Amino acid sequence: MSLNRSEKEAVIKKVTDLAAKAQTLVMAEYRGITVADMTKLRSDARSKGVTLGVLKNTLARRAVAGSSFEVVADQMSGPLIYGFSEDAVAAAKVVADFAKTNDKMVIRCGAYNGKALDVDGVKQLASIPSREVLLSQLCGLLMSPISRTAVVLGALAKKKSEGEAAAAA
Repeated sequence: MSLNRSEKEAVIKKVTDLAAKAQTLVMAEYRGITVADMTKLRSDARSKGVTLGVLKNTLARRAVAGSSFEVVADQMSGPLIYGFSEDAVAAAKVVADFAKTNDKMVIRCGAYNGKALDVDGVKQLASIPSREVLLSQLCGLLMSPISRTAVVLGALAKKKSEGEAAAAA
């Protein structure tokens, strides 16, 4: 089904807006994936804040021109699904996790922070914990010395009160 000029301009504008907000772009070949699997992938992506879409490659190239994702414009050929995310690792994580369980999904490349990523780069990006996990780990590290100090002070107070009780008896 062919798009007319105004529909093409609308697609380019939508993708340009996505690219302006996103930190990460991941591209993967989806040839041979069933509709049910693709629906599951899109549902999972939506829940994690990732925008997935199948685009005409020429429109995608025009949309990313001048953005930080222009570095992968030469890779935009063939049947690709494009994943954009504002979270640095979300798009890579969604596509890589799906590719682990479905051998027909082949990660092609990606872009993060103006740098092109190969397949291994996308997988490494996907292995980084999410922002929420990293923040909780940081909070745990910051709370650890405080909680240890509280335990030591509590033990000293208990020992002192036991010593005073023994001295009074």
